[in-house]
Amino acid sequence: MNYEIRYKPSFSLLVVALGPGERITAEAGAMTYMHPSIQVSTRKREKSLLGSIGLALLGGQSFFVTDYIAGNESGDVALSAAPLGDIETVAIAPGKGFIVQKSSYLAAEQGINLDLKWEGFTKGLFGQGLLMIKVSGEGTLFINTFGAIDKHQLKAGEKMIVDNFHLVAFSDTCQYRVMKFGGLKETLFSGEGLVTEITGPGEIYIQTKNVRELAEMIWSVIEPRVQAKSR
Repeated sequence: MNYEIRYKPSFSLLVVALGPGERITAEAGAMTYMHPSIQVSTRKREKSLLGSIGLALLGGQSFFVTDYIAGNESGDVALSAAPLGDIETVAIAPGKGFIVQKSSYLAAEQGINLDLKWEGFTKGLFGQGLLMIKVSGEGTLFINTFGAIDKHQLKAGEKMIVDNFHLVAFSDTCQYRVMKFGGLKETLFSGEGLVTEITGPGEIYIQTKNVRELAEMIWSVIEPRVQAKSR
């Protein structure tokens, strides 16, 4: 499968050239344009009853993916994500899988397995857990980020604490746990909330910008107007 990532790093667009019979699986809604000969099929990925309960606690979030399949004729499909940022490739191989934030998943080649993981239910972090995807198999994974990608290599036993809104992906060789940031005071007033402690060996991908902070900045501008109109 041939592909090109255009307009890096801030306005990245993934253009995939599918040959006859080739397929790519992408986040639902990621399509920008495609050749009319390509067949499309959208499906829902769920984990289990426990996973469904966790999704309900998260406000009904779900994980839909769309398969783009070229029939007898070749064609292009272009994929992009909502926030401004970069698109990067991650090589997946037997024994070298990754755990990826749902919001950072963009697309994956044939041969890659996607398993939904919801972290938080068993830890008592109701409504504030992580919706993660365990990626395994063999092929190329495409991730998207808000801002630039900051990559780190952890040695065995080396630890790093990452804000959940900045966490993109990490190797499945790493151990990790979702936890509150500091004590109650720090959790309430630091603006961090929940973080993930990751222990190596393995790689970590971090995004430099925070979607939540962008939303709060926009709301601070429009809130006075909303309140004025509601009077």
